[in-house]
Amino acid sequence: MDSLDYGIIGNCRSAALISKTGSVDWCCLPEFDSPSVFAKLLDEEIGGSFEFLVDEKYTIEQRYEPRTCILITTFTDGDNCFEVHDFMPRYHKEDGSYVAPPEFIRYIRLVEGKPKFKVRYDPKLEYAQGETKSYIKKDFIASLTHEIKFDTVFLYTSFDKEAVLYGKEISLTEDGFFLMGYNEKIFPTTTNKAYLELESTKVYWLNWSARTPIYKKFNEEISRSALTLKLLSYDKTGAVLAAATTSLPETIGEVRNWDYRFCWIRDASMVIKVVSELGHKNIARRYLKFIIDLIPDKAEKLQIMYGINKEKKLTEETLEHLSGYKGSKPVRIGNAAYHQKQNDIYGILMDVIYEQMVKFSVDIENGEDLWSITKGIVWIVGNHWHEADKGIWEFRTEDRHFTFSKVLCWTALDRAIKVAEMLGKHHKIEKWKPLREEIWNDIYENAWNEEVGAYTQSYGSKHLDASVLLMESYGCVDASDERYKSTVRAIGKELSNDGLLYRYKNEDDFGLPSSSFTVCTFWYVNSLFKIGEHDQALELFEKLLGYSNHLGLFSEDLDFKTKRLLGNFPQAYSHLALIECAVNFSKKDSNEDIKESMRA
Repeated sequence: MDSLDYGIIGNCRSAALISKTGSVDWCCLPEFDSPSVFAKLLDEEIGGSFEFLVDEKYTIEQRYEPRTCILITTFTDGDNCFEVHDFMPRYHKEDGSYVAPPEFIRYIRLVEGKPKFKVRYDPKLEYAQGETKSYIKKDFIASLTHEIKFDTVFLYTSFDKEAVLYGKEISLTEDGFFLMGYNEKIFPTTTNKAYLELESTKVYWLNWSARTPIYKKFNEEISRSALTLKLLSYDKTGAVLAAATTSLPETIGEVRNWDYRFCWIRDASMVIKVVSELGHKNIARRYLKFIIDLIPDKAEKLQIMYGINKEKKLTEETLEHLSGYKGSKPVRIGNAAYHQKQNDIYGILMDVIYEQMVKFSVDIENGEDLWSITKGIVWIVGNHWHEADKGIWEFRTEDRHFTFSKVLCWTALDRAIKVAEMLGKHHKIEKWKPLREEIWNDIYENAWNEEVGAYTQSYGSKHLDASVLLMESYGCVDASDERYKSTVRAIGKELSNDGLLYRYKNEDDFGLPSSSFTVCTFWYVNSLFKIGEHDQALELFEKLLGYSNHLGLFSEDLDFKTKRLLGNFPQAYSHLALIECAVNFSKKDSNEDIKESMRA
């Protein structure tokens, strides 16, 4: 497999990645950030997988059930055919709560003939540390390990358990199922029950998708991206993950391998803004509750990221026994970036708070908590905006005065003032306006480089940075501003490489980046669109969409030459920016249609 040709299934508790040949190559249970049960993704020899092996005459195709997160892999040799419907159960109970157990189901549907297959069932618990042994019991196959710590998983199936465990050939004569879960089941599991779970989960996703508006252009891409973002949300606390994986490298064979199974305030806030604009309010309410729970002390500074269960300490360590994706070591769990200082997170969070208060009105649940957080953010920004930080790209060495960080400090004040206006807090408005103006003047004077003809990465620098494109999105400058237009064109000229953008081209802690950070190209598309370069923006956007995998999914990075997907997968950043671009193009077309009909 040359690229990240995977589909994702999940239930907002955990997720699994399934290859285009139907192999479960990554799954952590019981939750997203738990140790892996299957990790072939990170070590093809010892990682563990759950596969279907068929004769070479079979062709294999894969798709999602439309508007759902049910993945269908079809195996056919012309005369014999079966489908594997993979999903993690998620649906409403009668009391309105959710069923979302730590398990996945593989429903096997007989389509025609009498297909034959073998199963490779090879769980490797606790990141494949130590030995995992499997035993056939009366009702299930139990797999356990106790060398590192004790852990077990259970496989229920309608097929002969011995044939499954020992890879013997199975002839399919009727529908069947596999259910692999973290917990032993209390009630018997049958094919009919598995089918009911499948249909209940299908109804849940169809209902969820029905709340996403239908767009004239790129509707499929918007829908799939929205579903993917939903899969990266964690219901229990409201956290939103940056991605479902760890240690997928930005470049094959290099060391930029990070664990992304955490909640970055920046990424999550951007996701929430986009998804709530599509009409999904519950995900926004849960996330705001997550934030409120994290800030018990009014003067407490936000970390840039947290564990999905609100953990504040995310100690980074390496798993030396795993060879890494395509041999790219090290494999890391935890993330040392949690203690970094990044001043932009306050503006991004304040932007989400403002957006939600507009949408839900001032009667929003926890409104008083959010007003307290607003005041606290202004206090922190007021005391620290002039300080250097690590910036959006998390430079691990020196702190700098990054333009993006300053822009988001301005955003924090701007949105706080707007919230104060909504609440009639006039004394705060008058107090905060001079600070907003002071930050803006500082950016205008120090971030602009006359020689380069652009706002640059940091004060006094000649280096360009794709994050500066977001100045317009946050309202710090207008799209008609000549400085902004000049910045967009300079970034396109300097950072573009065969239609893909570098984040920046100056060397960082690990040398010169050698892959494109996918979200940056989407930002550039959006910026071209905003300054009126619609045709160029659309051409670039459609080209970029062609670089997704076979299911329309994007990772964090793209290889400049091969366009291969790289980095953690699927990446929330990439999909939220895709939605923003697609909605802009769709709205433009709809507006032009309205104008045309009015003229007619």
